Amino acid sequence: MKILKYVGIGVLILGVLWAAAFFIKSNSKSAIVYETETPFKTDIEQKTVATGKVVPEDEVLIKPQISGIIDKIVLEEGDKVKSGDLIATIKVVPNEQALVSARGRVSNARFSLNTAEAEYNRNKTLFDKGVISNQEFLDIELRYNQAKQELTNAQNDYQIIKSGSAGGSATANTNIRATVTGTVLEIPVKEGDQVIEANNFNDGTTIATIADMTQMIFEGQVDEAEVEKLELGMPLKVSFGAIQDKEFEASLRFVAPKGVEEQGAVQFKIEGEVQLNDSTFIRAGYSANASIILDKKEDVLAIKEALLQYDKETEKPYVEVETGDQQFERKDIEVGISDGINVEITSGLSESDKVKVWNKTEPIKKEAENN
Repeated sequence: MKILKYVGIGVLILGVLWAAAFFIKSNSKSAIVYETETPFKTDIEQKTVATGKVVPEDEVLIKPQISGIIDKIVLEEGDKVKSGDLIATIKVVPNEQALVSARGRVSNARFSLNTAEAEYNRNKTLFDKGVISNQEFLDIELRYNQAKQELTNAQNDYQIIKSGSAGGSATANTNIRATVTGTVLEIPVKEGDQVIEANNFNDGTTIATIADMTQMIFEGQVDEAEVEKLELGMPLKVSFGAIQDKEFEASLRFVAPKGVEEQGAVQFKIEGEVQLNDSTFIRAGYSANASIILDKKEDVLAIKEALLQYDKETEKPYVEVETGDQQFERKDIEVGISDGINVEITSGLSESDKVKVWNKTEPIKKEAENN
């Protein structure tokens, strides 16, 4: 029985040793061999990208001079027009109450004129006979002339309300014409729509929008962290989402003095004048990106930005430099501008130093084989 007991204990100890050896082997990994890279000379450009759209520099809204109903539209969106070209015609639909009131004013003015005319004729006879003075006759003649003018004004008001023009023809006000030369961007109304004129209380109905498509500007936004680096006249590279593999030159002409908060970040509006060519047609409203070079340095010492490490307390950058075979020491450095890939080294490194690639990991395949 004792022999069996000792045999059981021995088997148990061997099992424990085998399990420990298996656990150690299955969880062991080979030591990582760190690679190194050396600093190099290169050109670095610090850029920012502003997102936005391209729009015509000037858009003119064509509005009617009189209220009415769209009778006919003679142009379509996209047509090129010259100043004075006919766009649409309006049929005047007078307000019944205003029309009746205007007709009443005409009748009253005519009654006043008849009375003034009778008085004038009677007193003219007396004046010719020397019965009344010259001053008295002049006052009567003035009232007579004022009555005639009042009738004319009332008749003109009536014609304007009735047909849209004092002369009886509504051509001047009911023919909607282009006020500038350009391209019709939009006609937001259709035949039969009712439109109202612009006045002190209403902007009026827009009949058409016209713009010069040869003068376009980029409108975008930049973050507040970069706005102080912008200067008017800086070159921009504008690319459009609808036009692949093509960039257009532009120059910065406006930076907003006031920012707007969007999703927790303050954005500032910028504008750039885009230089177009005759071979490419740019449509208003294209989404666009503008690349802006904030700073540029040529032939400077640099390393890949991924090699940088940062002190947890001071947050200052440093790298690890090889001193022997797989032996490294920390070296504090000072950095300059970065393009997101390479970063300028202003002090702390030389071209002969070998910098540790600290974030290299073992391939997934090798780890799986070890497990």
